[in-house]
Amino acid sequence: MTFLELVGLIAGVMFGIGAIAAVVRIIRGPSILDRALATDVLLAIAMCGLGAEMAINRHVDTLPVLLVLAMFAVVGSISIARFVAKQDKS
Repeated sequence: MTFLELVGLIAGVMFGIGAIAAVVRIIRGPSILDRALATDVLLAIAMCGLGAEMAINRHVDTLPVLLVLAMFAVVGSISIARFVAKQDKS
């Protein structure tokens, strides 16, 4: 096992633990804001995982997927913030 493979394995395990913790917060989150934040964290972990995979394998084939995930994260965060803001006014 090379050093790069070992680093990739360690990063994968850390990303996996973070993803499991985010999914638990999505399921158990008492409010919609907790669930929204956990969803953002899960998307960020997925994006970091894709970025790490691209760096380890030295390719940019999955860059469009990374950009689409980033777009969904931004649009989703803005949508939830606007929804919660309307809920607070009433």
